[in-house]
Amino acid sequence: MYAVIMAGGQGARFWPRSRKKRPKQLLDIVGSESMIRQTVDRLLPFVDPENVYVVTGIEHVEELIGHIQDVPSENIIAEPVGRNTAPCIGLAAMRLKKRDPESVMAVLPADHVILDKDIFLETLRNACEVAKSGDYIITLGMTPDRPETGYGYIKKGSVVREGTVPDLRPSPFCPPHNNGGSKGGVESGLSQTRFEAYHVERFVEKPHRATAEQYVKSGEYLWNAGMFVFKVSTILKAIERHMPDLYLGLLRLEPALGREEQERALNDVYGELPSVSIDYGVMEKADNVLVIPSTFGWNDVGSWTAIDDLLPRDEQGVVAHAEHISIDTKDCIIYSPKKLVATIGVSNLIVVETEDALLICDKSRAQDVKKVVEMLEKEGKEQYL
Repeated sequence: MYAVIMAGGQGARFWPRSRKKRPKQLLDIVGSESMIRQTVDRLLPFVDPENVYVVTGIEHVEELIGHIQDVPSENIIAEPVGRNTAPCIGLAAMRLKKRDPESVMAVLPADHVILDKDIFLETLRNACEVAKSGDYIITLGMTPDRPETGYGYIKKGSVVREGTVPDLRPSPFCPPHNNGGSKGGVESGLSQTRFEAYHVERFVEKPHRATAEQYVKSGEYLWNAGMFVFKVSTILKAIERHMPDLYLGLLRLEPALGREEQERALNDVYGELPSVSIDYGVMEKADNVLVIPSTFGWNDVGSWTAIDDLLPRDEQGVVAHAEHISIDTKDCIIYSPKKLVATIGVSNLIVVETEDALLICDKSRAQDVKKVVEMLEKEGKEQYL
């Protein structure tokens, strides 16, 4: 099995800490290691380092290699310009096609938090078994525990019975998951594992609060985690069918991939590829998309409010990564590693201080931090980006 880590985003909603030159996947947002390092580490019990590929912006390659030195440098695919997730995934698939077109690839973001690694690996393994069994595009869906408005949702359809009980024999695509059990075989506890894969009825965008409440109450919807598993040949066929312009561009790149001329070919062609998300370009159109529900403590760390769920709070609901004096302060997020912050009589605020910028934001407007980045771009204030 291969793992492809998408590490090309800017993390604009995490400004001012996340910047173009050092986006959040290179930061230690939660824990002592960078997010890309944590992403690789949770995969290593299941995927060999030489089978891990990372797609990132060319400007981040040098620093990224320093974070994941166990991943071969030739497995770092440098995008000369960001073109969204469909070209990113297509590029990686075309590269893997040269190694084994019928192999299974998992596609994962570099900047998500997963709290239960064991459940995550077991879900990934189950998805791998289903992907092997046919031309399925598998997406992982999180069973929601609250009406979240910051995530997209997936509506489950009918259960697909085929493959609901995984084939637990070792395979070249899906090596057995081992957490300290006997080597060379499947752990006895895993032999009883059962799961369900559902047809995807539809993908829906981030909803309003009332709609999110209806989704959770119905039990028919899952959070869209943006993680996928499929055979290399399956996703390339889907791109060819639903995004023919992208597929033709990938064919132009194919001869150079993995060779000395790869960088030149990417410079010539990649910027011309359509900038489209894999959800819009393929997932919402294909009829072979399945979703496997899971509960492995997922958070996409999409904005500063994610910190509320990931770091400890005091008795007043304040999360402080700072020297903080609090007087009548409730439900705030304070980030200031170098300066003392004192707050008096405030609630539901995000306060983030870096060396050159200060953000003060109502928590209910956390998604709008991206608008600050857009304004800075419009005004040409590159020093703050």
